[in-house]
Amino acid sequence: MSTSKIEWTETTWNPVTGCTKISSGCKNCYAERMAVRLQAMGTPKYENGFKVTCHKDAVGQPTTWKKSQMVFVNSMSDLFHEDVPATFIDLVFKTMRFASHHTYQVLTKRADRLLDMDPELIWADHIWMGVSIENRDCLHRIDSLRQCSASVKFLSCEPLLESLGTIDLDGIDWVIVGGESGPAARPMEKDWVNEIMDQCHSAKVPFFFKQWGGVNKKKTGRILDGKIWQQMPKVAGSLVWNNMKSLPALG
Repeated sequence: MSTSKIEWTETTWNPVTGCTKISSGCKNCYAERMAVRLQAMGTPKYENGFKVTCHKDAVGQPTTWKKSQMVFVNSMSDLFHEDVPATFIDLVFKTMRFASHHTYQVLTKRADRLLDMDPELIWADHIWMGVSIENRDCLHRIDSLRQCSASVKFLSCEPLLESLGTIDLDGIDWVIVGGESGPAARPMEKDWVNEIMDQCHSAKVPFFFKQWGGVNKKKTGRILDGKIWQQMPKVAGSLVWNNMKSLPALG
């Protein structure tokens, strides 16, 4: 089990590592930087660096975790990458259905493949599905997400690179917003964040503000309009969250 510092989850599980860049949000990929570092350190799982690699020995890991966890699936990859075989994706889904005491958060930029595979996937209420939306060019991913059969659908607007304008939040259960972090971080404007937050409030969609980002994300923090916004979907998983974090869900 890998305890995560990501604000909206508790644990990461990486049955797949490695990825390739497909949109603007990928430019300064934190997972790529980390994979290269782990490869240089001789970490066996990253002997291929950031090349897409399926790890069969990692597929069953959640079944060994007794305590219920909020699990971010493939923080170091994209489960729906074209180089991940459909049979392997099915194995991951089988594990998620079997180890049902956890809540799984799957996030992809490859919404088209998600939608293509949806008829073959067997979902469960504890398997959440999200897409990354970093700019207006990516808004089409929301339509693909909306059509999939996941019971909880969410957006991760991180790194938020521009105003997204009006977003169709019909059928969306949760929205995360965050700025880019790291040595070459691109700036995020407060107006862009407030624009999304206001739409979430109007549509009664839970809003989670992850971070301002920047070169020193600890210094910039995650306070927005004097509050920490960490609302969660109104499902069983939110009960897990309330027991998991020390900060209250403000807003």
